[in-house]
Amino acid sequence: MSSIRHPTGAPGDLLLKVTPPRVPRHQIARPRLQADQEALRDRPVLLVQAPAGYGKTSLLAQWRREHLARGSVVAWVSAHAQDEVERLVQCLALAVRVGAGRPTFGHILLDAAPPAGLEGVTIWLAELAQSALDVVLFIDEADRLPPAAREAVAYLLRNMPSNLRVVVAARADFQLDVDDLLAYGTAFMIGPAQLAFRLDETLELVRARFGERVDRDAAARLHELTEGWPLGLQLALSVVAAGSDARREIDALASHGGALRDQLVGLLLANLDQADVDFLTRVAMLDHLHPELCRRVSGDAQASDRLARLARDAPVFAVGEASEWLRMHPMAREELRKRFATLPETERRTLHARAAEGLAAMGLIDSAARHALEAGQHDLAYDLAERSLYDSVLDRGQHGAALEWLARLPAAELDRRPRLQLVAAWSLAASERHEEAGRYLDRILAQPDLSPALRCECALVQAGAAIWADDPDRMAALLDPWERDPPLRDPMLLQVHANRTAFRMLLDGEPALARLRQQQSPRLELGPSYRVHWGDYAVGLSYLWEGQVHLAENLLRPTLARVEGEVGRRAPFAAMLAAVLAAAVWERNRPDDAAALLANRLDVLERRAMPEAILLGFRTLARIAIAEGAEHRALELLATLDAVGVARRLPRLRIASLADQVRLHARRFRPETCRELCERIDALLVEHPGGPRWAAGAQLLRDIALAHAAIAAQEWRLAAERLAVADERARRAKLGRLHIELLSLRAWALDRCGEKSLPMLREAAGLAATYGLPRVFDDAHPALAAWVQQALRAEGEPAPAGPLAAPMRAPEAAPLRARSTPSMALTPKEREVLELAARNLSNKEIGLAMQVGEETIKWHMKNLFAKLDAGTRKQVVQRARLLGLLEAGG
Repeated sequence: MSSIRHPTGAPGDLLLKVTPPRVPRHQIARPRLQADQEALRDRPVLLVQAPAGYGKTSLLAQWRREHLARGSVVAWVSAHAQDEVERLVQCLALAVRVGAGRPTFGHILLDAAPPAGLEGVTIWLAELAQSALDVVLFIDEADRLPPAAREAVAYLLRNMPSNLRVVVAARADFQLDVDDLLAYGTAFMIGPAQLAFRLDETLELVRARFGERVDRDAAARLHELTEGWPLGLQLALSVVAAGSDARREIDALASHGGALRDQLVGLLLANLDQADVDFLTRVAMLDHLHPELCRRVSGDAQASDRLARLARDAPVFAVGEASEWLRMHPMAREELRKRFATLPETERRTLHARAAEGLAAMGLIDSAARHALEAGQHDLAYDLAERSLYDSVLDRGQHGAALEWLARLPAAELDRRPRLQLVAAWSLAASERHEEAGRYLDRILAQPDLSPALRCECALVQAGAAIWADDPDRMAALLDPWERDPPLRDPMLLQVHANRTAFRMLLDGEPALARLRQQQSPRLELGPSYRVHWGDYAVGLSYLWEGQVHLAENLLRPTLARVEGEVGRRAPFAAMLAAVLAAAVWERNRPDDAAALLANRLDVLERRAMPEAILLGFRTLARIAIAEGAEHRALELLATLDAVGVARRLPRLRIASLADQVRLHARRFRPETCRELCERIDALLVEHPGGPRWAAGAQLLRDIALAHAAIAAQEWRLAAERLAVADERARRAKLGRLHIELLSLRAWALDRCGEKSLPMLREAAGLAATYGLPRVFDDAHPALAAWVQQALRAEGEPAPAGPLAAPMRAPEAAPLRARSTPSMALTPKEREVLELAARNLSNKEIGLAMQVGEETIKWHMKNLFAKLDAGTRKQVVQRARLLGLLEAGG
């Protein structure tokens, strides 16, 4: 093929190398990875390095379109192992010739044999500088280049003229020797972490492909299954799209042993040698892979080289940046672990024993304990567990691992290991099984000569159990004896004490004191840790209650990112942080963001979260459903909240569910339904009187429900009185956001009574604007939102910006027509002629449309034929689309 000469003067095979790939049909433009994003905009050199399957070529194709849209000349080169320096130089010259539509560019390099070595690169750079073209050069798969060509690329990057930008994509192990450019900021590197899809991007991709056929929870499950790995996500979407029921296909894909999952894994492992598959099978029981650990476990002396090669060539690994540790993607790991289970038992035990020895030597005691147990080394496993579990629970919040050990430990072993009993109490207290924690604590407290420090620690555990049981009065009673100068020396336990105390202050209506207590905690000694993050949870919750949603989001978003990285997205604490953060971003009128935070987490909140986080999660999702016009979905969510209250014996959740149902029906003025719901609230209060602190919170919910019931009945005087009572309770508890809502409702009710209430309305509107709460009026009642707008405008005051009461529908898109993209390759008139030619107009019709003569159109078409190297009008349009100069229309 190389002997075939093209009219451009270049060998035919070079034309294929400078032809850019097609942008995938379902690709979405991710804002954080767009070419004009701040971190990328002014970088002369961009390096995109990641293992196979991370979408490097797709990202370059997206950037190419963006640069074309801004009028840059875009040159594309797909590298190959046969591209020695001279051939690479020819590719560079032809890429600019094609991209700029300049048939004479690079004639010295293309019309004769190019100079040897770097001289050809120098000539190319000089001609490019003289052309005054604004050029963006893409070099894809640069890792395939031979060493001399890599040196030429590095030389090119160090001698670039000011009118050139270069983007280089390569595998993760690619070495270009431009560390100095990276250090000085001339170059910028994008790695696997940036290329992986985030949850919100996966949700957008799934919505673009499947619409309403796949809900957010199912899309989030798909994201967790693939961990945002672009190739895994692409394969999974292809499999799901092939089925008749998208949600059912996702369920099958997520289930262990599903046929579709096996099909996916088969695609991932299909090209591996049997020796490689055997190696991966034997190390698949490890959660994380390290060359030395894999050598110990597999007995393969070449394990380090084999692992490095597989990480480079096999798309089954998540590579840690600047680290030797690797991790298999879940889809491949599950299949390989099924194969591991088929190995002979003696071999499995031997491999587990080697893993335990290797992990223990590396200081990973908790993982070593699990493998020792699988190897049948029970005494060693229990000793290792006793050494590791206490720190893993307190420092890293790995309650799930501790509970798994509880289920596997014989009762006799637990009886003779008091430290493991304490671990059990800590883990059980932070769950719906908080009553079981009390039994372990009773056994510990029954021991003679118990130190004050251990008694104080037991009180902290009991106070945590009281929080999960929604019993603030018992929590306060447990903390009172230890409030000042606790007999603790461990900074971690002191941080726990600070967290408990802060939460108690918050429930007592002192959010500022709660934050002060956190500031005085030993968090600086600990650094970022699980217990410090709990302090952030308390502070974020205090901001949310006050209505300081900006501060809540600024604090909790980075904390949530760290916690998800440490314990996983579906860990109970991560779900609790997400519930508070979702409530904050909902108040800021970002429903998609709030829904994404809660996607595929509701079941975790139901079973493992604190009552306040459960309430916030369900309430936020119900309000999102109302805003989307899905009242039935909101009622279903509130009914589920009531059921959770029954299952976990948390009556306040039941009262909150009923109160929110009253609020929902009051929006439609349904007085009888509201009255019946209020009667159910009164019955629950009689059945569960509770202590003073619990009763105060429950009574506030009742007062709000009674006020909304009066609004539903349009008994405005009664509504104003009940709103005043509820507002007084909210102000005593320093619930700032709720105070704004109740104040505005009261102003509205007084206005319905014929009384002047504009000063009260101004105060509520001013507070809402100060705190950034655009949703507060519409969430309270859609008629209130309309009245606020009308009343303030009538007074000549700016009305608060907020959502419309009814969900908006997107207008129907107009039929698309082919549109040319701005480019220096074509003149404005040539682009206009190209657009009209794409609509199959004749030269005469194009001339009439442009109000010029037919001869002028012929002259423009002749230039298009030359620049696009086409022989017919149809080829002109096809070549323009191929080069990105013409966007296809419908």
